[in-house]
Amino acid sequence: MLRTIIMGTCVFIQGTFVKTLPDGRIVIRVGNTTYEGKPINPAA
Repeated sequence: MLRTIIMGTCVFIQGTFVKTLPDGRIVIRVGNTTYEGKPINPAA
């Protein structure tokens, strides 16, 4: 499943969902690299 996160104030990254961290952030994978950030809620 593709998910989008925000890192910092204006960097958005979209990748494959890996896991949810205890503090509410999520981990996504883009290629061989993983990123952690705050999830973006999908538009209604």
